[in-house]
Parts: sequence; structure tokens; C-alpha cells
Amino acid sequence: MSKNCLFCKIAKGEIPSYKIYEDEKIFAFKDINPQAPIHILIIPKKHIVGLDTVSEEDEKILGNVQIVMSKIAKQFPEMKNGFRIVNNCGADGGQTVLHIHYHLLGGRVFSWPPG
Repeated sequence: MSKNCLFCKIAKGEIPSYKIYEDEKIFAFKDINPQAPIHILIIPKKHIVGLDTVSEEDEKILGNVQIVMSKIAKQFPEMKNGFRIVNNCGADGGQTVLHIHYHLLGGRVFSWPPG
């Protein structure tokens, strides 16, 4: 973990959050600025800046993130007909916190193309 990273501090419990899920490698919490009725952020506890910086050694943890997202979605009846996963990468991709994270959004119908 990085000592100056917002999401690392949240995962360590240094900054309060509404925890949805936690295991030894992954942490999930409610977004403080939700863009849907259900908006959860899922992060690996390992500090990885973004999808553009992952390596083959990150394969297992990022695979685990996918499994956790599915488990979380199944906990919400509002997501039984679908949900959206978003990963922003880099400044042009809209990434504002430089710690890889995934937005799990649900509870409403989403349009395409996204904004």
C-alpha cells in the first residue's frame, strides 16, 4: 500500500468508509458521490496506479476482483437484470484517484454510449 494514496488509506481504515466487502486482497465500499442508486468501488489492497501499469504478476488479483464484483452484485436484487462495471484509466479516461479501481453501478437502466 502507498502511505499517501486515498484508497490505500480507506482500505487500511485510516479514512472512514461504508464497507461492503473485504478480504485479504480486496476492499469494496460505497462511493461518496454515487452516480446510480447502487455505486460501489472495488479496489485491490495492493497499490496499483491504473490498468495501464498492471503486470502479469497482477493477473490473479485482478481476476479475483472480477469474482468479487459478481459476488457483490448478486447481493443486490436491484442488479438481477444487469449492472455496469467501469474502470477509468489515466487523465483522459477520467481517472481521478491514482489507484486502480472499478465502479460497480446498478439499480437503474444505463444507456449507451456512455458519457
